[in-house]
Amino acid sequence: MSKNTRSFAAALAAGAILLTAACSSDSDAAPADTESASGARSVIEPGEANPMIAQGVEISGDATVYKSSGLGPTALNEEAAEGSPESYIDTEQFSGATLPSGVTITEAQGIGVLKKIRDNLEDQGYALEDVVSMRVFLDNAPGTDRADYAGWNRAYRQFFANTNLDTDETELVPMGTAEPAAPIERNSARPSRFALEVASLPVQGWLVEVEVDAVK
Repeated sequence: MSKNTRSFAAALAAGAILLTAACSSDSDAAPADTESASGARSVIEPGEANPMIAQGVEISGDATVYKSSGLGPTALNEEAAEGSPESYIDTEQFSGATLPSGVTITEAQGIGVLKKIRDNLEDQGYALEDVVSMRVFLDNAPGTDRADYAGWNRAYRQFFANTNLDTDETELVPMGTAEPAAPIERNSARPSRFALEVASLPVQGWLVEVEVDAVK
């Protein structure tokens, strides 16, 4: 099966998951609900104190919804070849573009992208905690045959889903293979989300592209 075929199949599967997420569950119990400051209602699996994503999100009719464009990382690493994945390492986060132990290029780009998402939202009067849904497109790094979902998820937890829903305490999260530490931004929001591998992204060197919906 070609990579394009696999990507198309993954997109179809992700779409099916999104359509059924609000009503499907491994448990017979009704999903728990959490209501954000924006008024959107997230559906959370019962008993889950620190889920990564919501099963679905309900948005009331009087809500204002902001939909970002797909955003990728910014080329901040001037020491790397133009258009290479390394040129998109967030040098504001990683001085000299030196990645700590276990931090992958996808993870570093993901952190940069989510900072861009944060800035984009704040420019329009929103915040990361207002995000209710997210779509993530990943390309595999050169020399690999699969997108780095683990690296992306570590980047995601630095900005989303890093509080305990039962205790409201901050959850420590790892960066690379380092011991878990305080996240870059504490945020209780658990958006509905899909992440899938695509054959390519529109800018050479991008491994991550993200678009979000925010509600208030």
